Amino acid sequence: MRLQGKTALVTGATSGIGQAIAESFAREGAQVIIAGRNEQRGKLVVDTIRTAGGSATFLAADLASKTAIDRLVKDAYETFGLVDILVNNAGVYPFAPTPQVDETTFDTVITTNVKGPFFLAAALLPHMAERGSGKVINITTAGAHVGVAGAALYGASKAALTLLTKAWAAEFAPNGVNINAIALAPTITPGTVGMEEILESMAQGIPARRVAQPSDIVGAAIYLASDEANYVHGATIPVDGGMLAI
Repeated sequence: MRLQGKTALVTGATSGIGQAIAESFAREGAQVIIAGRNEQRGKLVVDTIRTAGGSATFLAADLASKTAIDRLVKDAYETFGLVDILVNNAGVYPFAPTPQVDETTFDTVITTNVKGPFFLAAALLPHMAERGSGKVINITTAGAHVGVAGAALYGASKAALTLLTKAWAAEFAPNGVNINAIALAPTITPGTVGMEEILESMAQGIPARRVAQPSDIVGAAIYLASDEANYVHGATIPVDGGMLAI
């Protein structure tokens, strides 16, 4: 088990990609903190992990508020003593032409996709640096590297997270902390219900010719969370069906 004895905090882990990563980490021996807003779904994920023999705890978290983020970190440390691995997975992804994006949507996307990961990392990274070890994995998108019509706001928010990955690596790698990212292709999750036709159309333009499933992402996440990635800093691994290769 590659994550035996580690404690991992996964945001947006009550469904979809976050759930898949959390369950895979538990199978690799990690104690997993399921962070999210929906307590009912979170407890279902915890039950699934525990039934399979893993260790998991749900902590409610609204990453739109720095106060709530600080409380989440405090609760995590009081429960487990430390956090070895942070996965910044929680995100929102509205697709709309730029003129149709209202201010509320803009603020929601930037708050969820940039502000939340920023202040969560800001709260945890000093502890990791003090211990001389830790892993941060930011879930981004191939759309942060190419222009996608209708995804300007979402792509820009994830491009910011991609840059934060590099900047945090420059800041904290000297202290033994690994900060990396995974760039995804269009992925089928409960959050993309109603977008299947759009995603399938996008998938036809990538070499794999299919939409990703959450299970496609977990291998890269396990690698970046493990000691095998101790010399990997500031990298973005594309798990995108070849989208960025063409």
